[in-house]
Amino acid sequence: MKTIKIALVAVVMLSSMMTALAQSECKVNYQLFKDAYRNKDYDQAYVMMKDCIANCPNVGENLYINGVALMKIRMNAATDPAVKATYIDSICQLYDLRVQYYGKPEKNLANKAADIEKLVGEKGVDKYYPLYADAIEKAGAKMEAKYVYLYFNAAVDYVKAGFAEPTLIIDCYDIASTLLDDELTESVEKYNASKEEGDAAKMAKDSILVASIRAQIASVEGTFSPYASCDQLVAIYSKKFEADPNNLDLLKKITKIMSAKGCTKEDLFFQATKNLYALEPTPKTAYMMGAMCLGDEKYSEAVRYLKDATEGLTDTKDLYRAYLYLGRAYAGANSYSAARSAYYKAAELDGTKGEPYLMIASLYASSSRSINDGLNGRSAYWAAVDKAIRAKNVDNSPENVEAANRMISSYSGYYPKKQDAFMLDLIDGHSYVVPGWIGESTTIRTR
Repeated sequence: MKTIKIALVAVVMLSSMMTALAQSECKVNYQLFKDAYRNKDYDQAYVMMKDCIANCPNVGENLYINGVALMKIRMNAATDPAVKATYIDSICQLYDLRVQYYGKPEKNLANKAADIEKLVGEKGVDKYYPLYADAIEKAGAKMEAKYVYLYFNAAVDYVKAGFAEPTLIIDCYDIASTLLDDELTESVEKYNASKEEGDAAKMAKDSILVASIRAQIASVEGTFSPYASCDQLVAIYSKKFEADPNNLDLLKKITKIMSAKGCTKEDLFFQATKNLYALEPTPKTAYMMGAMCLGDEKYSEAVRYLKDATEGLTDTKDLYRAYLYLGRAYAGANSYSAARSAYYKAAELDGTKGEPYLMIASLYASSSRSINDGLNGRSAYWAAVDKAIRAKNVDNSPENVEAANRMISSYSGYYPKKQDAFMLDLIDGHSYVVPGWIGESTTIRTR
C-alpha cells in the first residue's frame, strides 16, 4: 500500500514538473516569437507562432495581434492566389482564436471584417458584411464610430451585390444613425467636462473625437442619401406594408424613418401611422397622428391627438414640438387663448427658442380683425411686435433673428396713424391694454 502511495505521489510530481516545463517552454517560444517579429525575421516568427498556438494558445494576446500582421506580410509577399487565400483563412482563424481565449467579440469581429474587406475588396462582401452585422449585434448600444460607418457601407455593398433587398439599407441606417448619435452625445459630454475642468490636453483629444464622429455621421448620411428620398422609401416599403399591414415592427420602422426624412405627407406614412396607433396607442403615435391631422387641416382631430401626446410624452424635445403643434391646431380651430397657452408651454420647456414667441406674434397679428379697439384692430400689432422682440431676446440664432426682424418690419407697417390715435387720446409711448382675448399690456406706437 505504501509503495502505491509513493508511486502516485511520484506521478503527480512528474506531471507537475512536466506542466511547469511545458509552461516555461511556452514562455520561451512566445518570447522568441516576439523577438523574431520585432527583428523582422518573419520566417522564424511564423514557426514560433505555430508552435505557441499548438501548445499554449493562451500564452499572450500579442500572439494574435502580431500574428495577424505577420499573416498579412506573408500574404502580400505571396504570388500564388491559392496561397494568398490560405493566408486569409489563417487570419480569420487567428481572430477566432483571439475571441475564444481573450473575449471582446464585438471589436475582434469588426476588425476581422475590416481586414477581410481590405484584403479581398467588395467581391468578398458576402463574407465581411455578416461579420460587421454580428459585431454590431454583440456590441449592443455602443460601438466605435469607425466600425459603425464600415458596417453601414458594407450593408449598401451587400444589397448592391444582390445578397439582400433594399430594406436592409434602411434597417442598417436606422441602427447606424442611432449608434452614431449616441456616440456623438457621449463624446460632446466628455468634451464639455474637459472644458469645465480646464484640461487643454483632454479638450484637444475630445475635440478630435467629436469631429471624427461628426465626419462619420456625414459620410453615412451621404451614402444613405440616394435611398432616402420619399419616393425611394415608399417604393421600398409599400410592398412589405401591403403584404403585412399590421406588422408592429415594420410599422415602427416605416414611421420612424419616414418621419426622420420628412416624408410625413406620403399616404404610406399616414396609413402606417394610423395602423400603428390602432395597435399601440402611445404618446409617440398620438403625436404622429396629431401632426398628420394638422397637415391635413383636420384641426379638431389634431387637438385631440396632440393633447394625448402632451399628457404622456417625457422626452423634452418631443414635448416641445408637440406643444407647438398643439398651438397650431388650436389656432386653426380658432381657439386663440388655448393656442397661446400651448405656445407658452413650449417656451417653458425650452427657454432658448424664439419660435413659440414668433408663433404668438403671428397669432396676434392674424386675429387683429377680431379686436374692437376703435383702430380696426391695429393695437394687436403692438402686442405682436412685443412678442417678436421677445423672440429675438431669447434666441440669437440667425434664422430666428431674421424671422423676428421680418415680422417687426411687416407688423410695424400696420401701426395706426398718429392722428387716428390722437382722436382716441392715445399718445406714443403710453401704456395700453389690448382689448379682447389678447388682453396684454403694451406700448402705444404710431406711424
